[in-house]
Amino acid sequence: MDTIRMILSIAAQSKWNIYQLDMKSAFLQGEIEEEVYVAQPAYFEVIGKEDHVYKLHKALYGLKQAPRAWFSKIEAHFVKNGFKNSDNEQTLFTKRSKTVNIIIVSVYVDDLIYTGNDLEMMMMFKQSMVEVFEMTDLGNMNYFLGIEVKQTQAGIFICQRKYAEEILKKFAMSDCNSVLCPILPGTTIDKDTEGSLIDETYYKQIVGSLMYLTNTRPDMTFAVSILSRFMSRPTELHLQLAKRVLRYLKGTTDYGIYYQGDKNGGELLAYTHSDFAGDKYDRKKTEFIAAAVCACQGIWMKRILEELDHKLEDCIHIKCDNSSTIKLSKNPVLYGRSKHIDIRFHFLRNLTKEGRIALEFCGIADQIADILTKALKNESFIKLRGALGMRSITEVSYTLRV
Repeated sequence: MDTIRMILSIAAQSKWNIYQLDMKSAFLQGEIEEEVYVAQPAYFEVIGKEDHVYKLHKALYGLKQAPRAWFSKIEAHFVKNGFKNSDNEQTLFTKRSKTVNIIIVSVYVDDLIYTGNDLEMMMMFKQSMVEVFEMTDLGNMNYFLGIEVKQTQAGIFICQRKYAEEILKKFAMSDCNSVLCPILPGTTIDKDTEGSLIDETYYKQIVGSLMYLTNTRPDMTFAVSILSRFMSRPTELHLQLAKRVLRYLKGTTDYGIYYQGDKNGGELLAYTHSDFAGDKYDRKKTEFIAAAVCACQGIWMKRILEELDHKLEDCIHIKCDNSSTIKLSKNPVLYGRSKHIDIRFHFLRNLTKEGRIALEFCGIADQIADILTKALKNESFIKLRGALGMRSITEVSYTLRV
């Protein structure tokens, strides 16, 4: 989903339309290289050859080779038509004209989305796909992988409103009272070894449903990550916490991420916080490791964005609220208290020295990553939720693109 979200962001900033194609019976299109035999269907055997089997020339659903065979075929089609495969994301393809025009295509199993600044190139691409593959032209991207997409003049809004309503209905929470935040500050959550056990499958269904919802609901990520720690032995306490998240969802079903066209067009900005893997005991170590992981993600994103001709500053700015981490990133000396940090994470210093990464101090009040790592008071939670780019669908302009 990271690549999809990047394409949405670029399209919003560039005011490009995103279009969608749907492949029919995608896995049946691939050609397999191995010898694979299948039994004749019951009651449809060839008379006189009932003990014979069929040799497959095409892939079938259920074959482990089918996904790869399908992708190999569509990849070959793209290359034949002048597309270049991304070096950093296998399912991302680009094609450029002799001028500055570009078309971007992303493949997600049997769904394709494409965008660009040349309408003629996009029309030719669609025509070439329809001629070779059995595809459905879905027009403007409106619904993708269970995600609603609203393309407006001011930006692109994504949410999972319908899916959220289905979750509430499934778990009999459609008429519950809503709350302002998914988890209360100061809530102590442990294994609850003495608590009453509940139906493990029911609990897993709730948490699993909420996990997919976090694709467009980063405000719920921390609460869902806490709930997912107790999948093997959930108790009444854990179920109560899960139901509180559902109560929060009840009041925010129409919330999602809004990509605006005029925000930080040339800057890649990240926020990192110290609660890495839930380690409460070594803040400096976890903050440094979290910054290193954040830098990896930032560099990967920067490479892809540059492949898509999206101009960025040379340096990725990472906001951090731990001054010791910032000093460690700039000073190559291994102090006694930092020797325990695994050497592999010290590449962050090299990136800082090369000017590719800059760790900058960020006050606690402005640390957006806090919403992903801790339970906050209502006021702080609502403030940081807005800083994430989250909006209600009622706040988004409905001047749709043509």
